[in-house]
Amino acid sequence: MLQNINPFYSSLSLSALILFPLLGGLFVSFITESKIRTIRIVGLCTSFITFLYSLFFWLEFDNSTPKFQFVETIQWLPYSNINFVLGLDGISLFFVILTTFLVPICLLVGWSSIQKSKKEYIIAFLVLESLMIAVFCMLDLLLFYVFFESVLIPMFIIIGVWGSRQRKIQAAYQFFLYTLFGSLFMLLAILLIFFQTGTTDLQILLTTEFSERRQILLWIAFFASFAVKVPMVPVHIWLPEAHVEAPTAGSVILAGILLKLGTYGFLRFSIPMFPEATLYFTPFIYTLSVIAIIYTSLTTIRQIDLKKIIAYSSVAHMNFVTIGMFSLNMQGIEGSILLMLSHGLVSSALFLCVGALYDRHKTRLVRYYGGLAQTMPIFSVIFLFFTLANMSLPGTSSFIGEFLILVGAFQRNTLIATLAALGMILGAAYSLWLYNRVVFGNFQPNFINKFSDLNRREVFIFLPFILGVIWMGVYPEVFLESMHTSVSNLIQHGKFY
Repeated sequence: MLQNINPFYSSLSLSALILFPLLGGLFVSFITESKIRTIRIVGLCTSFITFLYSLFFWLEFDNSTPKFQFVETIQWLPYSNINFVLGLDGISLFFVILTTFLVPICLLVGWSSIQKSKKEYIIAFLVLESLMIAVFCMLDLLLFYVFFESVLIPMFIIIGVWGSRQRKIQAAYQFFLYTLFGSLFMLLAILLIFFQTGTTDLQILLTTEFSERRQILLWIAFFASFAVKVPMVPVHIWLPEAHVEAPTAGSVILAGILLKLGTYGFLRFSIPMFPEATLYFTPFIYTLSVIAIIYTSLTTIRQIDLKKIIAYSSVAHMNFVTIGMFSLNMQGIEGSILLMLSHGLVSSALFLCVGALYDRHKTRLVRYYGGLAQTMPIFSVIFLFFTLANMSLPGTSSFIGEFLILVGAFQRNTLIATLAALGMILGAAYSLWLYNRVVFGNFQPNFINKFSDLNRREVFIFLPFILGVIWMGVYPEVFLESMHTSVSNLIQHGKFY
């Protein structure tokens, strides 16, 4: 659209967006450890420029076409017909922006709380950013798998090195093995597809038809990989462990981006490539999701660790997303994308709230807190805002997502929609009860007697989250209009109407 007017727009390059954080990380690695302030500023500037650059893709995005945009093809293994194919559409666009938005926040969070291997911390996050952007842009199945798995490596290091307690190594291994084991089935499925069709290019595969039996086999293999990442019950055990042991910034990335890889995989590969198998397995997904929503919501009410409470509520929200996606209609799928973006903001902000408490008092057990309304008023107001957003109060981003999902699910199956709505009620129960215990009640000077409210850096970290949640909740059309064409194309392609 704007390409004829301004030469800058025509030169937007996804490969540059992927490489820039990597080059920033490389540059940081040459600065001596003693110049820690320079290292932090270089890392922060790199990630911030990446964020600004990613916004241009949104500005230049053409909402009227379902095709992939900004497509680049780089020859990789031309003899085997496997190439780097990068491209964005309305489904992946916002995940790229969410990634570039969260990384500068993560670097700011660790500004003063990270005490060891400070340089490596910044390099790990910049490398992780490159890999995550690559996952969302990749239109080649085999290379998607490569990046999908390589994201685990920096995350494994972040949990294992900068984690907060003794069990961090065990949690890091558990996270790594769970997610790797599931993905091996996907690798076998990709090889099967490659030997049947001779290509792993998604754009070609979307026009290929597989027999129903083959589709079911491939769908199960992809499901094994994506279900662990979502995570769906019963393969959700790694998530609370990983969250509790990860540093605050690690939890933010884990909740904000890594949980979205599984649901994104369903939307990008499973649903469009295997439409008949998707319809065949929809009742199965519905059942698992509803069990997960109710079971994890009840589990959340029983938890005593602040991070575990938010981790289990994340599982419930992500299973809400799977219900929306497998409703296979406009409202359900758009609602699920919106809820994923919303969860990326709200859940990340709640982990930042817990991180702010942990930095001050070095404990995450709920029983040691109480009466923070008197001692940390600014924190209490911000925590209240995100607690309400977490239980999807109208006017916040989660409400739009969950409402659309329920509308979509209701058209497919009224019982499922009713049971999922029960999850919203339980969500309100654990959110408000947690807030009540931490912020009101008697404060306990025996345990915690030094208090300091949020400082300026921390308040500035929360501001973009607050603005994002309100903007998405009050005027979601800005986000929805970029998705409409891609989502309706997905539904027509699978003949789901």
